[in-house]
Amino acid sequence: MKPRVVIVGSYVQDLAFYVKAFPAPGETVLAELRTGAGGKGFNQAVAATRTGVPTLFFGAIGQDAAGAHAQEFARTNGVQTGFIIKKKEPTGAAGIAVNAAGQNLIMVALGANLALHVRDIPARALADAEVVLCQAESEMKTTAHVLRMARRNGAITVFNPAPMHPKVDLALLRHVEVLIPNEAEFVTLVNRAPRSGLKNFSVEALDRLPLDRLHRLCRSFNVPIVIVTLGARGCFVSQPETYTLVQAHVVEAVDTTGAGDAFVGGFVAGLVKFKKNVIEAAHFANAVAALAVTQHGTSDAMPTAREIARFLRRRDHA
Repeated sequence: MKPRVVIVGSYVQDLAFYVKAFPAPGETVLAELRTGAGGKGFNQAVAATRTGVPTLFFGAIGQDAAGAHAQEFARTNGVQTGFIIKKKEPTGAAGIAVNAAGQNLIMVALGANLALHVRDIPARALADAEVVLCQAESEMKTTAHVLRMARRNGAITVFNPAPMHPKVDLALLRHVEVLIPNEAEFVTLVNRAPRSGLKNFSVEALDRLPLDRLHRLCRSFNVPIVIVTLGARGCFVSQPETYTLVQAHVVEAVDTTGAGDAFVGGFVAGLVKFKKNVIEAAHFANAVAALAVTQHGTSDAMPTAREIARFLRRRDHA
């Protein structure tokens, strides 16, 4: 089936260590180890695919066991991929610690993702897509190129600036139609953006900010739509003439590792499902994220279209 969403980004092999409590510096604790497919781009592609929206993922992997696992996971889960194999680079890997409250600490070695080049991405795929999504976990020159070409071709361009790091050049925002940071990423963007007028903005300050002022901050990026994910509070949607706080669903979280990716993947799928209705897509994305955190893992935890529909029916009738 012809892809309607194209996602260009990262694949990493997850090594998740489940512990009762995070160790203190110098302390060793016993853990349960689970491995699985991951990476922000790939997680988002799995999330979008499982909603039933035809999605194509492009990312770089190594010629190694982890790369072979990536290809096998994609085949068995029906994820359309254009994996680019980098023979001289290892597949990316993530070390994840998850405590009893479902909170996480993550360290990522990007490996082959940093060798994803402009020439690796077929121009035809970008020309045909309705929605194109990128993150900040691959080579940033390629990310900027993809967003620029997709915007030129008339696709809705979505950028998730995760993880936020010094190589994220705010100049690429001129090619972005929808910007989706979490709280920490938004704070960094505000402090780096000259038009915001702020230099020492913090997550604590963000939590206290009235919604009208948050909307004005979002407008300072000159991006048509800014969606700030706020964890258990839901998400804040800022559009040129209006803003909305979309409430999260209350669930019992067991692992929040893939929550942001579930939201972003669900959102781009929602744009297709709901004919570019941003608020409906955000409501849908909240449901995808809520279901994802009730399961262990990242890509493995992404819910199916049937699970999402059942979840929303129950919420509508609660």
